Amino acid sequence: MMEKVENTGMPLHALTDRRPTSQREERNRYYCGPRSDHFDGVRFFNPGQPDTDRSFGQILQWKLREKAARWPKSVQIVPVKPDQRVDGLRVTMVGHMTALIQIDGLNILTDPVWSQRASPSQIIGPKRVTAPGVSFEDLPNIDAVLTSHNHYDHLDSGSVRRLVAAHNPLFITPLGNEAIIRSIAPDSNIVEGDWNDHFALSQTVNVAITQCNHWSARTVGDRRMALWSGFFIRANAGAVWFAGDTGYGDGTVFRSIGDRYGSPDIALIPIGSYEPRWFMAAQHVNPAEAVQIMRDVEAKLTLGVHWGTFQLTDEAFDAPLHALSEALADAGIDAGRFPAARPGDVFEV
Repeated sequence: MMEKVENTGMPLHALTDRRPTSQREERNRYYCGPRSDHFDGVRFFNPGQPDTDRSFGQILQWKLREKAARWPKSVQIVPVKPDQRVDGLRVTMVGHMTALIQIDGLNILTDPVWSQRASPSQIIGPKRVTAPGVSFEDLPNIDAVLTSHNHYDHLDSGSVRRLVAAHNPLFITPLGNEAIIRSIAPDSNIVEGDWNDHFALSQTVNVAITQCNHWSARTVGDRRMALWSGFFIRANAGAVWFAGDTGYGDGTVFRSIGDRYGSPDIALIPIGSYEPRWFMAAQHVNPAEAVQIMRDVEAKLTLGVHWGTFQLTDEAFDAPLHALSEALADAGIDAGRFPAARPGDVFEV
């Protein structure tokens, strides 16, 4: 069913070892491939963009000097049960970065997390404050899963195992993440690729792996050993761009995506997990930067994601809502073109 098309063109995992590679005698545990403009032979990086690495001292400074807002323990949502198939284009928000994209008769999930905690353990770590907008049992048959990177709020072991057992979907993921997913679910069906590689899911649906400004880690010692990305889906019914976790940097990444792939009918862009800025700016956009990305790619409709499910950073639960409203007003953009997507919300074009 899937044919690859050749490329034409926080705390725990925030630790870093800044010694030169020659002193560390390291090798990449997930990926072995040629050096490139974003891979040095051991670690991936964001070419020409701000450094995302943070030292242990910076992490301590954040945790000891900054004050996190108190979030509600739970927020009520109204879950929905999706149709089994959709001939057009429909996006249903599950929560955080998990969305169900139904397009040209295919069902595609992004960064699926149904677990209670975004953590390697279900005993400690950031806990879900909203239920999923779609219960796992109500999912239609899933054809493909787009996994943007290996952070625990995006690549959840329990959800991967459940999806493989119940649906056996095709996982599409950037370089290095195949080994991680296969260690979780050995029998899973996986393809991985570099930025701007693309894959045909059907005669009408094509998925490209797109660049973003972020980083990766599952443990203390594997920082940036697997690549991170977004995804651009093109089909007869329209185009969807899932930005992935990203900082803004100088904006060239997003202008290039717009130039290469065109304007998406629907874009999913993060608006949360952005405070404090001195620590987070290189890796997570704030709502004002999210609005600028919307303008850079000329998205017709943008959905604000990566907010209101897990408290990962310091801003208040509803801070992204207020900041997004202000940013849209400042830019003269109708608020209806960029809603903050809540679990259970459904969007159709």
